[in-house]
Amino acid sequence: MEPLDIGLAVSAGMLVLVVLGMRVAFAAAAAGLVGLIWIFWAKFGYAPDKFTKALVVSIKVAGQVPHSKVASQALSLIPTFILIGYLAYYAGLTKALFEAAKRWVGWVPGGMAVATVFATAGFAAVSGASVATAAVFARIAIPEMLEAGYDKRFAAGVVAAAGTLASLIPPSAILVIYAIIVEQDVGKLLLAGFVPGAFSALVYTGLIIGMALLWPKFGPAIKGYTWAERFKSLPPAFPIFFVVFIIIFFIYNPFGGDAWGTPTEGGALGAFVVFIMALMKGMRWDQLKDALLETAKLSAMIFTIIWGVLIYVRFLGFADLPGAFSDWITSLEQSPMLTLVFILLAYAVLGMFMDAIGMLLLTLPVVYPAVMALNGGEFVSAADSAFGMSGPMCAIWFGILVVKMAEFCLITPPIGLNCFVVAGVRDDLSVQDVFFGVTPFFIADGVTIALLVAFPWIVLWLPSLV
Repeated sequence: MEPLDIGLAVSAGMLVLVVLGMRVAFAAAAAGLVGLIWIFWAKFGYAPDKFTKALVVSIKVAGQVPHSKVASQALSLIPTFILIGYLAYYAGLTKALFEAAKRWVGWVPGGMAVATVFATAGFAAVSGASVATAAVFARIAIPEMLEAGYDKRFAAGVVAAAGTLASLIPPSAILVIYAIIVEQDVGKLLLAGFVPGAFSALVYTGLIIGMALLWPKFGPAIKGYTWAERFKSLPPAFPIFFVVFIIIFFIYNPFGGDAWGTPTEGGALGAFVVFIMALMKGMRWDQLKDALLETAKLSAMIFTIIWGVLIYVRFLGFADLPGAFSDWITSLEQSPMLTLVFILLAYAVLGMFMDAIGMLLLTLPVVYPAVMALNGGEFVSAADSAFGMSGPMCAIWFGILVVKMAEFCLITPPIGLNCFVVAGVRDDLSVQDVFFGVTPFFIADGVTIALLVAFPWIVLWLPSLV
């Protein structure tokens, strides 16, 4: 068999393993190792005595991946961003943020749900993980929504959907992983996530208010707070915004000139600042230990997925599958925009069977070169071309679209990791309840993705200023 045929056969086998329930990291690593053995054995002539040689070479090639790819300075910021989120939770900053949002926007129809969206958006700016965000607010926001008379399924759906905002709003672990895979500037990609992340939060808010207006009992408003009580809620929430201010100013110098430091250094500084704040708030040793353990668990999961999938990616390089896919995509007699839409729809289907990080790691080495081959100013109108769509800017735009699709996949059945997390935190909720409650947010995400595709300047405006 030719290397390309081997690549297609092994990839199909890996997808079968994933659908059958094997973890993406282990399915990809196993497929990658088997594929490498197969390719080298074919290269050496399929002789029985050559199998051992193919096995040794394959193990050496695969064995270099975990250290050479994971021991990257850029990836080191993932644990620091996750640690910021857990420390902020144990310091009580997230509860203060939710209380402030409740007092300021609780008066609108569906006010408690709207406050949850705004609070999760604020927390996402100091946390890098959607799963952590969903878990934190399942403990904080759902009890208060139930006390206010909200349907428990809708309350769970709000938290699961709003938790996905951490995938876009910096510091985002998924954006960092995307930047490393496609070799783009991490700082610009993090910066590009701000406006689309805020835009997604506003679309969620519009959906909640619309539903509350149609069904008044669906999401009652929270009233009775005086202006004095609203202003009193702000100081406890300020530390969150202070940390965001530090990280962004460190990564992107708004006064011009070079950045003050790398994203990794900005994340480390942010974690240190939150740690000091947590100590000042009276964080105990057992809380610090829990924060460190949760950070280690989530970081280990992410890094395991990364090295497992990168073994498969190394195999894809030998099979030349990315090049073949790119040639096939560019040969299609249809508009590049239509091709892009089909690619995004394919991500929606894949997301039903894979977690977000694994899906991006598996597909980007093949899909990204094809999308870049299609780029030539054809994706955008003349007005949008002012943002420099070709080259790195197209990579940033496509990255935000892909990460938004990854957000979408965090709430789609049957995998929907955020939904499982919310159900796992709450004893009174089943996974089916959460999936039911999150259904209206599919529409909101569809609208957001369509607008980001139609108007690339929503993504490109902020990074174009750098």
